[in-house]
Amino acid sequence: MTTTHQEPGPSEETEGPYGGANDRLVRLRHSCAHIMAEAVLSIFPEGKLGIGPPIEDGFYYDFELPRALTPDDLPGIEDKMQEIIGSRSDFSRDEMPKAEALSFFADQPFKRELIEQIPGDSVSTYTQHGFTDLCQGPHVDSTENVAAFKLLRVAGAYWRGDENNPQLQRIYGVCFETQQDLDAHLQRLEEAEHRDHRRLGRELGLFFMDPISPATPFFLPKGATVYNLMVSYIREQYDRYGYQEVITPQIFSTDLWKTSGHYDNYRENMYFTEVDEREFGVKPMNCPGHCIIYRSQLHSYRDLPLRYADFGRLHRNERSGVTHGLTRVRSFSQDDAHIYCEPEQVSGEISSLLEMTDSVYGAFGLGEPRVTLSLRPEKRMGSDEMWDRAEGALRDALIGAGRSFEENPDEGAFYGPKIDLFMRDAIGREWQLGTFQLDFNLPERFGLEYIAEDGSGHRPVMIHRAILGSLERFLGVLIEHNEGAFPVWLMPVQVVVIPIADRHLDYAREVESRVHGAGFRVNLDARNERMNAKVRDAQLQRIPYMLVVGDREAEAGAVSVRLRSNENLGAVAMDDFLKMVEADVATRS
Repeated sequence: MTTTHQEPGPSEETEGPYGGANDRLVRLRHSCAHIMAEAVLSIFPEGKLGIGPPIEDGFYYDFELPRALTPDDLPGIEDKMQEIIGSRSDFSRDEMPKAEALSFFADQPFKRELIEQIPGDSVSTYTQHGFTDLCQGPHVDSTENVAAFKLLRVAGAYWRGDENNPQLQRIYGVCFETQQDLDAHLQRLEEAEHRDHRRLGRELGLFFMDPISPATPFFLPKGATVYNLMVSYIREQYDRYGYQEVITPQIFSTDLWKTSGHYDNYRENMYFTEVDEREFGVKPMNCPGHCIIYRSQLHSYRDLPLRYADFGRLHRNERSGVTHGLTRVRSFSQDDAHIYCEPEQVSGEISSLLEMTDSVYGAFGLGEPRVTLSLRPEKRMGSDEMWDRAEGALRDALIGAGRSFEENPDEGAFYGPKIDLFMRDAIGREWQLGTFQLDFNLPERFGLEYIAEDGSGHRPVMIHRAILGSLERFLGVLIEHNEGAFPVWLMPVQVVVIPIADRHLDYAREVESRVHGAGFRVNLDARNERMNAKVRDAQLQRIPYMLVVGDREAEAGAVSVRLRSNENLGAVAMDDFLKMVEADVATRS
């Protein structure tokens, strides 16, 4: 079960510190959330409070208010917050008996619900500037410690993340220790908005989303070209590294999901249907189907490692509140594979996977990833002895490969520990892409065996493996990383031919034919527009090469080459130009 695209950001469903309790920024952001709550209630005294935790880079607070907020409301709330900060009020913590707390928050139904669910006889509260809120802390000493903040936006959010509960209004903000840090962050946010893959997807003709099929992209011809090129490239790697591609069914009887454990551990993320009075589940991952393939034949130790790859379409029932463009969708495909091997082969397979990862990320213009080793979670399958073996095997493999890594307790999959690969994009944001997950449980649950050299039956080890992860998510990340200016080999249109005037159309068609005949993706821009406008349009579409042709180029059998970077290479012989593009594509530079 490979789940790279499902990795969430900071928790936004429960109140509590994001990060360690001693982190000053956590306390600062948590305090800013309380100051905002006080400011909102001073404007809307009848408002009802939800929760207001710190999150990565900032905070939010949920409210039930008498009217819908708009962006125009945020400056007024900020002004109120500045007044509270200027009061230099201390944050003070108190313990309150539950009965007293229920009375104190009598007109706050969401707070009362939380109080009733808190174990023990008392709850903790924090007060500043005469405003008291139910809270476990921690906070800064005084409101004057909150120096630099900005409210960003208003969004809808169901109470406790449940669509059956009331929808509240969530105000997001960011908070930093200094104005300089805040300004730098706001500049990064502006750059991120400029790179938003949802906007660029439409502008570049790659994909779009439509409510007719929520959280499921429609890929346009250019987007489908990029998607298929990604798949083709990964298939090249499969041939190089000894994978066999398989195709598995889309829908399985729930008997399969009960055997695998997904019915008990993953059911809320699945789609179900009934056929001939039997319950079936649409597959959210490929691994159980691969176990069925493995089990369908007798295997010897000589067959291992056995590597099955699958681009099958997967479906996961994501809540509407967490879906986002291509980066979190309900229907997707992965460069998914499962490796069945002997325990002593695990280290070699992980080393091979790391080598393959370096090659793949390099081809897409990405750098070296940060590596983490995620260990057993509280909710898990299998014995402690099994987990000890699995964690030790991955740790030894990383050490043997000479890779530096961080260990993350409690972050493994429910069936085994995993190695995750994180990549920073051009503006410093980190994305989790690849994952290698070691699994002793599924081979046990499916009764998988291989015949060892001594003739006895042994249990194989299973490695769940994805390098790009969800192709949809990877494409979204890649668009934002390079603003849609993919490497030349990946561009849906690599060359555009631009005649200066209508009399140059015949030669432009000859150039187009030669470029197409050489195997490159080319368009002819024959529009009745000025040459400079055509060049500018091609640059906006991130087309790597613009071939401007006029009288001189036609006479010389050449082209005037301009790049999407606005660099002008001048006149280049056709043969030399084709060699230039061929080199870029062949080396995936």
